[in-house]
Amino acid sequence: MKKYLIGVDLGTSGTKSALYKIDGTLVSEAFKEVELIYPKPGIVEQENNDFYYSAAQTVQSCVRESGVDPKEIAGIAFDSQMAGVGSIDENFEPATRFDSWLDMRCQPYIKWMANEAGEKVTKITGCPPTCDHGPKMLWWKNEEPESYSRIRKFIMPAAFVAGRLAELEYEQAFIDYTFIHFSGFSDAQTGTWSKELCDQFDLDIEKLPRIVKPWEIIGETTSQSAKDFGLAPGTIIAAGAGDTAANALGAGIVKPGILFDVAGTASVLAGCTDAYIADTKNRALLTMRSVIDGLWNPLAYIGGGGIALRWVRDNIFHPKNTEQDHQDFFEQYDQMTALAAKVPPGAEGLLFSPHFGGRICPSNPNMRGAWVGLSWSHDQSHLIRAMLESVAFEYGYYLGIMQALLPEQEFFQARAMGGGAKSSVWNQIKADVLNVSYSRLQGNEFGTWGAAMIAGKAAGVINDLANHAAQSSKLSDERYEPNPENHRQYQIINANYIKIQALLNSYYN
Repeated sequence: MKKYLIGVDLGTSGTKSALYKIDGTLVSEAFKEVELIYPKPGIVEQENNDFYYSAAQTVQSCVRESGVDPKEIAGIAFDSQMAGVGSIDENFEPATRFDSWLDMRCQPYIKWMANEAGEKVTKITGCPPTCDHGPKMLWWKNEEPESYSRIRKFIMPAAFVAGRLAELEYEQAFIDYTFIHFSGFSDAQTGTWSKELCDQFDLDIEKLPRIVKPWEIIGETTSQSAKDFGLAPGTIIAAGAGDTAANALGAGIVKPGILFDVAGTASVLAGCTDAYIADTKNRALLTMRSVIDGLWNPLAYIGGGGIALRWVRDNIFHPKNTEQDHQDFFEQYDQMTALAAKVPPGAEGLLFSPHFGGRICPSNPNMRGAWVGLSWSHDQSHLIRAMLESVAFEYGYYLGIMQALLPEQEFFQARAMGGGAKSSVWNQIKADVLNVSYSRLQGNEFGTWGAAMIAGKAAGVINDLANHAAQSSKLSDERYEPNPENHRQYQIINANYIKIQALLNSYYN
């Protein structure tokens, strides 16, 4: 039996590839930056071929550095950023640049979809109209009809690279089911395209790729593509998954009742359930299909999570252009959270809104950040604590919606990953707000392992994907149990925070 698997993460800022043993042992990894292109204000694009070449270079590096015989690699799969959209022409070449999730030119079409059929879109797709595939595809159709006419299929980065690697024809283009909540035109529960939604917005359903399972074998490496990637010809290529779905799989989020906290630049809270829900009332939750068939990941996220903490570090804690800027990156954060730990829950009446660049869940691109309740007694320790608490309060809002929609589902554990998960102070705040036991996941890389496991399922070297993911994920010995008194206080403060967000939302509308 072949002994190795490769997972590739096609991120916004770069591509990471990793070579694993079947049991999850990391053998080698490599990273290459990918350029973000800013042709005009508000427009953010990437070259689709950059995804392919960066994947080829990093996979080559992994195989070369490991010394592993390419013939021992059972399969490869890709995960990628989820809300942007690319396209191909009749030759499976890019018809347009990749329209990034950071690109906001589709904003008028978000409003159009929301006003015309916001509740219907949310109910059918599991995702309210936001900056994702649906408004972007409508933008290309109506604003760039010449480009739109060249498009044969809209496609995700993971499918573009896998398709190029397998040398597919454009008719064979695909999207796996973990992405389709972001499409604006899918029926989430049946895993098909919604003719009703396509007809309502006059989108050509023929431009949408076929929907497949993540572990479906979409092809094998050819002689030429194998040479590009340093693989053996005939290596199995799986369809792959969205990056959030791959991370959840790699983190072992495969049992209903587990929460998943991605404490990174953006802060994401996802649940795991065996029931589909559609947040038509608040339009805050996005319900993603889990890689594991029959499971769902309702989730929401903050654009200003970890990046807001960095802003506080640069502008409040340590002003720019000081000698302390050269301190160790993480040492500065440790000092900040140590200050926050000296302040009682609620930061003595101070609340912070982290939406510097707009609120995502629910969508309001015009929202901006704020401190509310400043007094003469507040100092930088209060400012830092209020910032940390704001992320927990957003999570509390999301979890409250999940619990209202799934009253019989108990959420009993949260698993945290990312830079923010290293902070014991922040983990304890979140545990107290959510009233859920918090644990930090061991390791730093989960997306490439999730993709690699999908490749293993496709290649037949992993039989039970959920069990394999559960067995390979490891929690640190540090556990953060909720403090009942802190939770009681936070319930009141969290309710006030939600009211403040409603007022700010009204102000910025």
